[in-house]
Amino acid sequence: MNTPPSFRLARPIILSGILTLMLFRGANGSEDAANYHTFTNTSGRSVEARLEKAEGGEVTISVRSGQVYVIPLDSLSAEDQAYVQEWKQHPPASSPAPAVAASVTSEVSLDKVNELLGHPLFADGNLWENDPAAVAKRLKWPEESKTTYSSSYRKYAGKDDRLAGARPYSLALYGEDGKVTNVSIVFANKGDYFGAAGRGEAHFIEGKKVPGGIEGLRQVMKNDAGILSSTFTSLLGEPEQQKFGEGESRRWVDRWDWNGHAFLLSQAEDEYVSLSIEPASVADNRGQVSRQSDAEIRERAHGNLEKRENGDVVITNFPMVDQGPKGYCVPATVERCLRYLGVPADMYLLAMTGNSNLGGGTNPMELLAAISTDVKRKGRDIDIMEKELKLRDLARYLDDGIPVMWTLQSTQQFNQIANQRTKERKTVTDWAAWKERMREISKEGAMVKDYGRGHIVIIIGYNEESDEIAFSDSWGKGYEERWITIGEAAVVSENFLAVIDL
Repeated sequence: MNTPPSFRLARPIILSGILTLMLFRGANGSEDAANYHTFTNTSGRSVEARLEKAEGGEVTISVRSGQVYVIPLDSLSAEDQAYVQEWKQHPPASSPAPAVAASVTSEVSLDKVNELLGHPLFADGNLWENDPAAVAKRLKWPEESKTTYSSSYRKYAGKDDRLAGARPYSLALYGEDGKVTNVSIVFANKGDYFGAAGRGEAHFIEGKKVPGGIEGLRQVMKNDAGILSSTFTSLLGEPEQQKFGEGESRRWVDRWDWNGHAFLLSQAEDEYVSLSIEPASVADNRGQVSRQSDAEIRERAHGNLEKRENGDVVITNFPMVDQGPKGYCVPATVERCLRYLGVPADMYLLAMTGNSNLGGGTNPMELLAAISTDVKRKGRDIDIMEKELKLRDLARYLDDGIPVMWTLQSTQQFNQIANQRTKERKTVTDWAAWKERMREISKEGAMVKDYGRGHIVIIIGYNEESDEIAFSDSWGKGYEERWITIGEAAVVSENFLAVIDL
C-alpha cells in the first residue's frame, strides 16, 4: 500500500493471538496516559494501547508508536472484554483521534483474507501461534515430514485448483516446535512446466510432452503474477517493494501486510512465480534468520543417531521433502540436508540457484558451489568427495549424525531390490543368518548399470556386520529409509559424495 512515510512503521511480531506484546510506558503526560489501557490476551501477555473502535466481534486498538491493529474480541481476557463493553456504552468524551489512520490492511477481516486466498488458512488473527497440523488439516494439505522439532505439509495441486485466482503447483506449510513458521506457494515455474518425470520411482518411467517452449512459460508466469498482484492489491492496497532472502537466494518481492502477516510475491525471470507468507518481523528483517549455534546443532545431530540391537546405525528425525513430478531430486535433497542442520531452504530457490535445465534437472556440483558462501555464512561447511563408495568413509560422517548425499544410477533393478530388502528386514528374526547372506550378496555386486537414470539420495545409515547402507529418497512417504548392500550400491554409484557438515 502506498502510504505516507510517517505511516511506514516497523511491522509487529505476532504473539499468542494479539501482537507484539511490548509495554509502552506513558511519556506524554497524565492526560495522554489516561486514554490508554493495558490489554491482556488469553495467554496472559499484555500491551498498552488505546481502544479506537469495537464492533462485529473485533476491536481496533492503537499503540503509542502509532500502529493500529484489529484483533478478535474473544482473544482478550474476560476483564478486558468487560472493559470493551463498558467503553462501547460510555466512550470517553475527550478521546483523541488515533495517532495515525487505521490502514486498509488492519481493517480487513480474516474472513475476507481467506476468501481472497480461496483457502481457510486463517482461523484467528495470528497464524504464527497455530499448530501446523491443525492448519494443514483445515487446508487438507498432506503431511510431508514430521520430526520432533519440525514439520511440513505439502500439496501438489491439480489443474483445477486455485489460490488467489491463480493455479498453484506446490503448496507447502512449515512449522517448528509446534508453531507455523511460514507458507510457500509456487505457481508457474520451470520445473513443473517442463516437467518430464513421474512421481516416486515413476520419475524414471513416465513422461510428458514439453509444452510451448520458454516463451510459453514466460506468458504463463506473466499471467499468474498479474492475477496475484491484482487480487492482493484489490483487498490490501498497493504493495511495497523490497529485497528478501540471503545471498544467492535474495530477490525483489512485492509485499502486502495484514496484521503481522506479510504476503510476498516473487518473480524469478524464466524460473518461477511464488507467494511466501511470512511473519512481518521476518519480512522486516529481509528474510535473514539468526544462526543456530554449532553446539546446539551438533547435540541435536548426535541425539538423532539411533543404534539398533541388530547393529544398524541410522540417522532418525530426518526431514522429508517430496520433489513431486519434476526433476528436482538435487535441490530437494539439498533442502533436506540444510533443514536438518537448522538452515532454512526451499527447493525451488535452490533449483534456480543451481541453474537447472528445462524440467528441473540440476547438477549437484554446480548447486553446491553456488550456495557454498551462504552455507559458510551459517557456520556450515560443504565437503565434496569424488571417490568410490566405501563403508568406512560413510561411517566417518554418519557416526556424528551427519547424512551423506550420494549420486547413483537409480535403475529399476536397484529399486526393486531395495524395496524387497527393506520389506524383508522388517520380519527378520535370525539376524546372524541375514548378515551372512547380505555379505555374500555384497561381494557378488550383481547389478546392471543404466546411465540414463541419474539420481541423488541421502545415505542415512549403515550396518557394518551386514555390509548394508540405508538411504532416503526425496520421493515422499515410503521412501524415508531403504536398504541395499554396499557392494551392489558401488556398482551403480557415480562416485560423487557430498556432505553439509558442522
